[in-house]
Amino acid sequence: MQYAAPPAEEWASFHRGTCGDAYRMLGAHPAGTSEKPVWRFAVWAPNARAVSLIGEFCRWDRSACPMRREEDGVWVCEVEASAFDTASDPARYTYPDAAEKIKTYKYAVQGSDGAWHDRADPYGFQMEQRPNTASRLCDLDGYAWRDADWMAARAERDTHALPLNIYEVHLGSWRRADDGRMLTYEEIADALVPYVRDMSYTHVEFLPVMEHPFDGSWGYQVTGYFAATSRYGDPKGLMALIDRFHQAGIGVILDWVPAHFPKDEAGLSRFDGTCLYEHPDPRRGEMPQWGTCLFDMSRAEVRSFLLSGACFWLERFHADGLRVDAVSAMLYLDFGKQPGQWLPENDGGNISRDGVSLLRLINDTVHARFPGALMIAEESTAFEGVTHPVKDGGLGFDYKWNMGWMNDTLAYIREDPIFRKWHHNRLTFGLMYAFSEHFILPYSHDEVVYGKKSMLDKQPGDIWKKFAGLRALYGFQMAHPGKKLLFMGGEFGQFIEWRHDDPLDWFLLRYDMHPQLQACVREMNRLYRETPALWEQDDGWEGFQWVQVDDRDNSIVAFLRTDRRGRSLLCLTNFTPVYRPHYSLGLPLPGTLAEVLNTDRNAWGGSDQHNPAPIHTLDRPCGDFPVTLELAVPPMASVWFAYDKEYPETNPQRASAEQSAEQDISPENDQE
Repeated sequence: MQYAAPPAEEWASFHRGTCGDAYRMLGAHPAGTSEKPVWRFAVWAPNARAVSLIGEFCRWDRSACPMRREEDGVWVCEVEASAFDTASDPARYTYPDAAEKIKTYKYAVQGSDGAWHDRADPYGFQMEQRPNTASRLCDLDGYAWRDADWMAARAERDTHALPLNIYEVHLGSWRRADDGRMLTYEEIADALVPYVRDMSYTHVEFLPVMEHPFDGSWGYQVTGYFAATSRYGDPKGLMALIDRFHQAGIGVILDWVPAHFPKDEAGLSRFDGTCLYEHPDPRRGEMPQWGTCLFDMSRAEVRSFLLSGACFWLERFHADGLRVDAVSAMLYLDFGKQPGQWLPENDGGNISRDGVSLLRLINDTVHARFPGALMIAEESTAFEGVTHPVKDGGLGFDYKWNMGWMNDTLAYIREDPIFRKWHHNRLTFGLMYAFSEHFILPYSHDEVVYGKKSMLDKQPGDIWKKFAGLRALYGFQMAHPGKKLLFMGGEFGQFIEWRHDDPLDWFLLRYDMHPQLQACVREMNRLYRETPALWEQDDGWEGFQWVQVDDRDNSIVAFLRTDRRGRSLLCLTNFTPVYRPHYSLGLPLPGTLAEVLNTDRNAWGGSDQHNPAPIHTLDRPCGDFPVTLELAVPPMASVWFAYDKEYPETNPQRASAEQSAEQDISPENDQE
């Protein structure tokens, strides 16, 4: 993007820690005039003795292009654009990739101790592909976006009253080319966009696409906070991928890692010979558990770096939200540390005041600048108010991953069905806090690695029970209050754990059960999107009611989900392989119920036990309810019933309103 000299106030905000556009001032930008184009370079290194621009263009000579130090510790230089063209020295640049190699650069930084280190540009927009670590000149201008309608509509949405069903994807291993190479962004778009649309997901979430040196980190140890990874192409390729999703009506969420960074030589660690980006006290500046550095969230320029990083991906790449990784490490000074490894606050507490204030600043800034963009916290503790507004004392996130629900349900389904009755509270405890935050229910990448087994293989029993149990679990997840997330491969029953360096086992779709599971997930996704009762009131008891909570002997739970017009869906899950042809439960009103989903249907690999005709309630009490429903409960299955209620004559207005809504309001209109 063309450099434009910022006003003094913009530089002042950078040094105050409130700048969300530092990437426009720092880094490498085209500048000058059309007659005399130049590249302008600027890097913040206040404690350096000297800084030079180095690269192929100057044969990596530290003396060829010294930078000048400004008063505020920013080093600057300008280089004629022609210097980065092979025509500048045609006799030298004769090797095949010379035209690309000449565009690489680094900063040679002499620290306060006199030692020199070659650093990548902290604000660089592109980097070489690993194992190389240099930055590359990159002008982000020029991409012609075609998602104006999507972006305009996004700004008007109330996401809490809309469906949110996320397909989590690692771009390097979703699919690969026949020869095993990683697909380009454009090739990924050709395959992934139609697949996600066909599966009826509302959003995709990419594991970090910011540049990282080690594939095995999955992108969670970032060296290029403003650079789209070169593994799949150039930054405009990523823009095109996101654009394609938007044109298909699908949102894109990016994983973002503002808590920590690796100690790689080319990265941020001791950038100018001092602890510049990390806290100088190792009890605050290091994460022993991960072998990484923690950002110094008290330092103004670091706060501007991170705030600008959040704004960058939303502004320049049109991302629809950021899933913020490792929020707990930003909130708790003792997170992942042993006694003696952490430094408390002055009052002795373990809550980082700087972390709290930085997260609030980022969330408030994002919501003000990018209406409709989502901020999602991966926060693994019971920290209060993560999704409460900042003005009310919260952190200001839109959603939080519900790690407690995830851990409880996965621990439950690992139990043999015979013993599940002793663990029934794992299914029901989540409702004790379900409405304390705005939650996403995740079955994420973290749950299918490191010996935890795949989603399918977590299920005990023979192959039929494994598939039936997984369909039932997904039915429970989709009906439970909270938005949804599923990691790739879980939708068709990947047998083995996820491997970041291999594609998913798509060949499994040639065999029985896997395509049936995929079809069942597709239908659940479709019904979820089309049924407001499943998402319109996710944040309160008015949208949820238990009707069977304590049948631990049969491992059955049942509840009602209700939309704002009073229309309800009865959702029941049987977590045992026992068919119960005559099962009774109570309901609050008389009416008629008809199956709309049954994960035991033959088409999806089940035993096809179902209720073929609408069921009428019986006029006799059941438990605390005035009427009884008798139904057939299929084995190891989730069943959803449309509940056509009969209101008492004393409330004809409500009944009339609901009937009118059912006739006149389509699910598509509900989402608008």
